[in-house]
Amino acid sequence: MLNWPTEGDALIAPAVARNRDAILAVLRRVLPATGTVLEVASGSGEHAVHVARALPGLVWQPSDPEPSALRSIAAHARFAGLPNLRDPLQLDAAASDWPVKQADALVCINMIHIAPWAAAEGLMAGAGRLLPAGAPLVLYGPFREAGRATAPSNEAFDADLRLRDPRWGLRQLEKVARLAQSHGLALAERVEMPANNLTLVFRRAAA
Repeated sequence: MLNWPTEGDALIAPAVARNRDAILAVLRRVLPATGTVLEVASGSGEHAVHVARALPGLVWQPSDPEPSALRSIAAHARFAGLPNLRDPLQLDAAASDWPVKQADALVCINMIHIAPWAAAEGLMAGAGRLLPAGAPLVLYGPFREAGRATAPSNEAFDADLRLRDPRWGLRQLEKVARLAQSHGLALAERVEMPANNLTLVFRRAAA
């Protein structure tokens, strides 16, 4: 949980207050108007509350593999009292079987660099199984890109992540896109975000 401060079960991730509105602006544009959105690796649950409140036409399904995160998501959801925010599911992105069989969109914020590569592989495989044609998978976070210098702050972040766990670290955008393509997902948009982050929007190809 990257040493987030806690208030009871509800965890507080300081970065959420800084990035949630920028992320919401993209989600508002690329998500369907109605349907169910599965958020993979919901973390503290603060993004889930923020987006569910702003987009009441969507049913928001948060998930996470970590018990402390599940408690936090549930606590934030109780405080928010939103009818379109479901109870969190325990879901490991790297698992071959998920407790969800269909979704109209997937969202994953700040996960694939703070997890083994197997989590990215599982995420793309899951999106390929769950999403209908044209539906989006939205990723947010820092990436490396061929032909583009990596910001010093991202280089430092990458070094810190690898010290925490050598399986972690910033992912190469092109490698992520190839992985997505292997599961029937095409990169449709690359959106530059504040603080040297990106939002990547993949779309499920027709069968």
